Amino acid sequence: MARSSAAPLVVELYTSEGCSSCPPADRWLSTLKGRGDVVALSFHVSYWDQLGWRDPFASAVFTERQRRLMASSGSRYVYTPQVTVNGADWRRWPELPPVRAATSAPSLTLQRDGNTVVASVGPSTGILSGYWALVEDGLASHVRAGENAGETLRHDHVVRRYEPLAPWKAQATHELRWDLGPTPVRGRVILVLTDDATQRPVQALALAC
Repeated sequence: MARSSAAPLVVELYTSEGCSSCPPADRWLSTLKGRGDVVALSFHVSYWDQLGWRDPFASAVFTERQRRLMASSGSRYVYTPQVTVNGADWRRWPELPPVRAATSAPSLTLQRDGNTVVASVGPSTGILSGYWALVEDGLASHVRAGENAGETLRHDHVVRRYEPLAPWKAQATHELRWDLGPTPVRGRVILVLTDDATQRPVQALALAC
């Protein structure tokens, strides 16, 4: 079981193996492993795939997520490597902002029940939404074309599965369940809770598989 009441920083990296500027950001994200005050996720986007190298970890779903996130924040374009911290564009990495206690962060617990991860979300205010993600560490590719041709790239915190959540009223305790399926999984299951109006994270927690 994993439990949290204080809200960590949610750091999302939008990256691609086809982007020559991305490996330093990938390496930096790997340094965040083991930090209890940060939940890190690496979303590999697909719009570089047509330029010589198809990123095996990329998804058009992640590209669409990046575009929606930037549209909701008022940004006119997306780019790689792009880091967001708690839903906002953050160009000052490798520095991170201090973790500040969220005034309305709900409590959150995660536990495994067979092939299902069960979340209990404590009462809060407003309307919440968010997403589930399965992330893996220690992934690598030998890139044979494109801007990183000849390089072996290594990645951590890579999102391998992703599922958005329908919004709900947060005034009462709420249970969420995510079916992992029959195939054995490795890595970590992450649940990120967001304010549905702003899409800014208000709570997040990881559970090792």
